[in-house]
Amino acid sequence: MFKPKYPAPDTYTPVTIRPTPVPATDQQETAPAPVTVPAGLAALAPKTPGAAVALAAGGVAGVLALASVAVSLLLAVAVTATALSVSAVVVLFLVRALRQEFGNH
Repeated sequence: MFKPKYPAPDTYTPVTIRPTPVPATDQQETAPAPVTVPAGLAALAPKTPGAAVALAAGGVAGVLALASVAVSLLLAVAVTATALSVSAVVVLFLVRALRQEFGNH
């Protein structure tokens, strides 16, 4: 009653594909001409004035993005420090007030 009933296994058998051999020809293979690859970062940028302007604009945009993130982080730290200092002063006044109140009784 409580024995599980498993489904019957699939009867699918995968078909194997064998490549047919290519007949050998008497043609000689010629080696391709070597391609010269320029080295360094200068090879990555095209040598046009428009590309130089685009590269400079991209660099300026990247620096501005990083600067805005840094300024935002510093502003967050300044706001947090101000909030903590104000709350510390308030807690100090409350503790002094409680000490004076319980000191009189």
